[in-house]
Amino acid sequence: MTRPTPLPGRRVRGSHTGRPIMALLDLLGRRWALRVLWELRDGSSPTFRQLQQRCGGVSSSVLADRLRELGQADLVEHAGEGYLLTEQGRTLQESLAPLDAWASGWRPKAAD
Repeated sequence: MTRPTPLPGRRVRGSHTGRPIMALLDLLGRRWALRVLWELRDGSSPTFRQLQQRCGGVSSSVLADRLRELGQADLVEHAGEGYLLTEQGRTLQESLAPLDAWASGWRPKAAD
């Protein structure tokens, strides 16, 4: 059974009301979703097979599901022969940059 695409206003994991941040985190938390967005960050428009190779290890059915969901969320689009980020997808990438910078300096305390 396929879960519906998490979108603002829809009931999602952790939120009965579908708060936008919860919908986004549910979507990005799905297997391979962040990797697909990462592989599209350079502005190229890889074909399905090229994107599958870049993601190394993702099955074609899971990749198709993620591309469908990311498309329904208006983050990725199929243009010509390949896939690329939409304007919203690009602004999401920009918004994630500070989180990436924070994570690069993340130093958890050693477990005792």
